Amino acid sequence: MKKIINDAHAPNPIGSYNQGTVAGGFIFTSGQIPFDPDTGKMVEGDFKTRVNQVFKNLSAILGSADSDLSKVVKFTVFVTDMANYQTVNDVFNEWLDEETAPARSLVSVRQLPANADIEIECIALC
Repeated sequence: MKKIINDAHAPNPIGSYNQGTVAGGFIFTSGQIPFDPDTGKMVEGDFKTRVNQVFKNLSAILGSADSDLSKVVKFTVFVTDMANYQTVNDVFNEWLDEETAPARSLVSVRQLPANADIEIECIALC
């Protein structure tokens, strides 16, 4: 059995998918880009601001499934520029405890939806 998650505090999907799916005691989030859920547009500011917005979006989705960032077991990060690798690490360290941080993959891609420069998805315990 699965449960679909769509939270008003995270951006609406821009395609035929949902923000997250709960199944088997886990929540699987769709990739989140730095959209502001209030405006439906990309947040303004530097790369760090955009990564923080992605974490806010993921937090809202996880919260709708009675989960949170501390229960994440795997992050997958997509960036369009590997020069931003250290900034991604810095933001992860602000949001997560380094000693209990989950597994993570970071992949450089050519392009992301809406011309975003970062997208993050995760799998967390519910």
